[in-house]
This record gives sequence, structure tokens and C-alpha cells, in this order.
Amino acid sequence: MNTPTLAVFKLASCDGCQLTVLDCEDELLTLAGRVRITHFLEASSAVRPGPYDVTLVEGSITTPADAERIRQIRAESRVLVAIGACATAGGIQALRNFGDVAEFASVVYARPDYIETLATSTAIADHVPVDFELRGCPIDRRQLLEVLTAFLAGRKPDLPDTSVCTECKRRGLTCVMVADGTPCLGPVTHAGCGALCPAYKRGCFGCFGPMTKPNVAALIPRLQECGMSEGDVERVFLTFNAASGGWSS
Repeated sequence: MNTPTLAVFKLASCDGCQLTVLDCEDELLTLAGRVRITHFLEASSAVRPGPYDVTLVEGSITTPADAERIRQIRAESRVLVAIGACATAGGIQALRNFGDVAEFASVVYARPDYIETLATSTAIADHVPVDFELRGCPIDRRQLLEVLTAFLAGRKPDLPDTSVCTECKRRGLTCVMVADGTPCLGPVTHAGCGALCPAYKRGCFGCFGPMTKPNVAALIPRLQECGMSEGDVERVFLTFNAASGGWSS
């Protein structure tokens, strides 16, 4: 039996999700014994051409070159996994979607006519079929390992589809919104981070994006009771997953 091949690619992003792959450390060594990593420029300049059995792609589509490249990657990948908020929702750079990109370019660059960019920053799934999406900014290493081992074993990844609140309860954490009046997006945010921010008495910032069918309308009055203005509420949803349609559900 041939050894499965793994590739990791980057588009428009900060490299944080790729660093999470490297942060797997001991588990990565074990994984390397099960797969052949053939393309991962964050780790090695030695690359081999596809096809690839499993491909992880970080980053959003922001240029015509990105759009063409993701089509090529898709064609060479048996399984394509979008990793991180940029790849699954356009990332924080999707704030451009609410402005005039041509105006931005004219202000920032001396020769904007040299700039080739798209008017929007969009998720990979908006351009090619994606087999699985892994949320987060950055992704969670435990979820990454679950996805990789699941595909190697030929089964569906077992990941939660609940809110961050469920993770707080499992950890025995006191609700920061109820106890301290701290604004928190946990009730509408997809689980997966292990309730990292609430564990440090901070409200959830929503970096894992909206959970399935989030009740945002019910949360907004509670956020305002915690001292947030209408503008504050609008801004708190315009961060890591600004362009995600789920927040407006």
C-alpha cells in the first residue's frame, strides 16, 4: 500500500494556521511516520508535485492569481481541507468587502495600476468544492489532529457543532457574562477553542465563527446590557469572520 501524501498550501493569510501544524510537535513526528509530506514550504523547501491525498490550505482568495491557484490545488487534491478563518470565511481581510478596494489602493500605493487584486476576500469554498472546513484564528491543534487521523482512517472527523458555552460548562468555568457582565460571543460562536478566552476571564471574540443556527438576535440585547453601544456590537462581529453570513442568521 502506498504511503498517503500530505500537502500544505498558503494563500492570503498570516501563516498562523500553518504554525499550528508545526506546533503539533510530537504528534507531527508520529504523523510524519504515517504520511509523506510532499509540499509544506513553512517547514521545508523540498517539495514534490501532486497529486496529493490530503491537502490543507490556509488563507483566503484575494487576487486573480489566488483564484487560479486554488483551482489548480483542487485538481491535484483527493481531499481538500480549508483551515482557519481566512480559508473558511475570508478572514479579517474580508473587511475590504464593505469598502471600495480601488479607493484603498489609490491611497496606499503610488502606482495602484500595478496592483492586481479582487474587490473581495472570500473563502475557498466560494471558488472550489471543499471536503472539510476547520475553523479558528488560528485553528486548534487537537481538531487538526482529529481531522488528519480521521481521513487517514477513512472515517468522518468527530468535531463539535455546538457553541463555546458548552465548552465552558464542560470545563466548569463560571460564565463571564452572567458573573462579571463581560460581553461575550460564546453563545453564538462555534466550539473548538476549548473556551480559551473565558478561561482567562475574557469574553469570547468569535474567532471560530458562527455556530450552526446562532441566535444572534437574542444575544445583541444582552451585549448591550453589558455596556456595549450599537456601534460596539456591530464592530465585534466585524473581526475574524466579518464576511461570514452566519452572523446574520
